[in-house]
Amino acid sequence: HAERWVRSCREDALRRLVIFGEAHLRHVLHSYVDHFNAERPHQGLDGALVEPDPRAANRSGPVRRQDRLGGLLH
Repeated sequence: HAERWVRSCREDALRRLVIFGEAHLRHVLHSYVDHFNAERPHQGLDGALVEPDPRAANRSGPVRRQDRLGGLLH
């Protein structure tokens, strides 16, 4: 599982950015973890989120897209 996560992180974020120091790397990884757990559907969970937002129980209204890492992650 860890190797799969590291591969996803590398392909989705790290290979597309130039990292400028440890603080920048920590910011990128934190943003990716938030995206991975709270915004990205997971096949092993039948398309569910790992940490769903409780406010999203009401599925009516507009869908809002949130860009992360300057639009690299949506």
